[in-house]
Amino acid sequence: MAIGPRLQDAPKHALLILAAVLTFYPLVFTLLTSFKDNPEFYHDFWGPSLPLHATNYLDAWSQVSTAVVNSVVVTALSVLGIVAFAALSAYVFARHDFPLRNVLFAGVLALLMIPGILTLIPLFLQVKQYGLLNTRMALILPYIAGSQVLGIMILRSFFSSQPRELYEAAEMDGAGELAKMLRIGVPLAFPVIGTIAIFTALNVWGDYLWPLVALPSQQNWTIP
Repeated sequence: MAIGPRLQDAPKHALLILAAVLTFYPLVFTLLTSFKDNPEFYHDFWGPSLPLHATNYLDAWSQVSTAVVNSVVVTALSVLGIVAFAALSAYVFARHDFPLRNVLFAGVLALLMIPGILTLIPLFLQVKQYGLLNTRMALILPYIAGSQVLGIMILRSFFSSQPRELYEAAEMDGAGELAKMLRIGVPLAFPVIGTIAIFTALNVWGDYLWPLVALPSQQNWTIP
């Protein structure tokens, strides 16, 4: 007697269901546990229990709200500055001919080979000299200054590949350099800029070492 297709696939489906349960149960367990108080947690560890304690989230938010706000502000301003300056620099390198352009661009790319840990002490001394320690600007300005290289490299390639005729037509209509960049270059580069912004936001948000050094006061700490 021939085995039907459904029975033949049953072991495969069973393995997939088991894999799905093992994948999603930790998430469900974490969610259920977040609504328990301490007695419920110890007496019914694995399963759900009633009543649900939504105030746990309010208690948790009261502990981390300041750090969350600091991380959001630092990340948002840093990403905005990084993208803006990277786009401006990349546009100049891509659309303008000037002496030593390739040499300067090679110098910018060479910064990628310098480990960030080597700049930690000089950066700390410089921030301290400017009186920025224990402020959000102690994070934002170094992030903007030190995180543009990858964005410049990617955006320069993209701006270089854009048709020159678009810029020539805009120039004939009287557009200046800034107008050509903002009305032609940047709108066409939105997908690339979005990608750079995402990678940059992840790096800034998850940075642990520099905020620990530059922010002695716990009041200004970020989430990491």
